[in-house]
Amino acid sequence: MVIIRVRSSAGSYDVHCARGALAMARSLIARLGDSTGAFVLSSPRVWRFCGRDVARALGIAPRRAILFDDREAAKRLATVEEIASKLVRAGADRHCLVVAVGGGVVGDVAGFAAASYLRGVRVVHIPTTLVAQVDSAIGGKTGVDLPEGKNLVGAFHPPKLVIADPEMLRTLPHREYRSGLYEVLKYGVIADAALFRFLESHMNAVLRRDADALDWIIPRCIRIKARVVNKDEREQGLRKILNFGHTLGHALEAATGYRRFLHGEAVAWGMIAATLLGVATNRTPEADASRIIRLITSVGPLPPLAGIRKSQLRGIVAGDKKSRGGKVHWVLARGIGKTEWDRGVPWPVVARAFAELPEIAAKAASAKT
Repeated sequence: MVIIRVRSSAGSYDVHCARGALAMARSLIARLGDSTGAFVLSSPRVWRFCGRDVARALGIAPRRAILFDDREAAKRLATVEEIASKLVRAGADRHCLVVAVGGGVVGDVAGFAAASYLRGVRVVHIPTTLVAQVDSAIGGKTGVDLPEGKNLVGAFHPPKLVIADPEMLRTLPHREYRSGLYEVLKYGVIADAALFRFLESHMNAVLRRDADALDWIIPRCIRIKARVVNKDEREQGLRKILNFGHTLGHALEAATGYRRFLHGEAVAWGMIAATLLGVATNRTPEADASRIIRLITSVGPLPPLAGIRKSQLRGIVAGDKKSRGGKVHWVLARGIGKTEWDRGVPWPVVARAFAELPEIAAKAASAKT
């Protein structure tokens, strides 16, 4: 069992990562102290695949789970209100424990519901997707979307425990699994050249969900996230590097009504764009840029950008929660494993990079075949 400690202003918590960790959930949660009951929040889709196993591990009846829509389009304040009402009717009080079982949307929404319900109750994350296990379940960010942009309403609400069991990835649809791989790849670009090289050499095994490959990758990503969050919990500086590819990625999601792209797919396009911006501003060496784009395209095909206007994206990007006074701050690679943040890039340069994305991605994809 790999145990990684994460510090937060609300107290430290552990991420337990191992195959079979789910079976230990009940005993791990018991170590958190007395509660008046555990209330599981999940989605019908997730619960259909793993509900029986999770219920058995927690020692509850499967029907006790509170289920909600985990589509990105349903990641709204109305969903949080619905969850809160169900918690009230179920008898949840301030000493209860919310257990979020699912991917990034479930974690974000359930975490925000826990942060808001009775002004805050404890939450435990049992992530069931790759992106949630390596990224979104760790660090305490919670939130929901507005029509104007992604994650614009939320709170920092660190969990008391995270249980990451790679066995839960076996039933994950392949497109969702690939979407999570883009976030894994992101860690290689921003902080870990050895991870990047591993992905270059072992991508076929990773795509097959080879157990040894995943057992090497997942804890490594969790440790990177933990190191960053330990130094900058509230995203005042270093934590901004985790947004590599997300500025444009979030805009693509919003521009298409959160229906065309999975989160990681939008981030993949955003990372390609950020790489082009790095080259255009003389920050990213061209040789490294080629490797980054080639590795991104090796994960698989991305949904097209057709119909998305540059003018449409400009307003969304300016309204991103990471912008200040309407000025957009970009995260750019200084090379593989090195990143800088809070960099301004003139909009004409951004627009040119966006226009070049399809051709650049197509060239990279053809070069690897």
